[in-house]
Amino acid sequence: MQASRARLFKEYKEVQREKAVDPDIQLSCDDSNIFKWTALIKGPSETPFEGGVFQLAFSVPEQYPLQPPQVRFLTKIFHPNVHFKTGEICLDILKNAWSPAWTLQSVCRAIIALMAHPEPDSPLNCDSGNLLRSGDVRGYQSMARMYTKLAAMPKKG
Repeated sequence: MQASRARLFKEYKEVQREKAVDPDIQLSCDDSNIFKWTALIKGPSETPFEGGVFQLAFSVPEQYPLQPPQVRFLTKIFHPNVHFKTGEICLDILKNAWSPAWTLQSVCRAIIALMAHPEPDSPLNCDSGNLLRSGDVRGYQSMARMYTKLAAMPKKG
């Protein structure tokens, strides 16, 4: 557990330094628990998520970095690789392709990349995966944009 704490403190310091470098990711640690983190990520440009800000919850195991963190969306998102109700994310690096070289910051970058490039063949959200697999990109983008406006954009006035 000491090794995981040391690693997380190191990542915390790096996050503080990189805030200006990566404006698309705001990663923060729970004040009372170094194993609980949250992130605010900006939806990638030229996607239906553009303009949205999405909150992620990280639960870091005591075996970190040998085991991956559990990450889920707290903000509702219409995406084939995200479970609509639980926010669970289907991403290989969070499962069998994890490497201790990954950091919480790089996991956020991988999630942003997944938002821009969905994998409809391994869907957690079948409705969204089916739209893409059937070639209805317009229908998928329309639904994703609608949920982004409803859940991830600041309310006006």
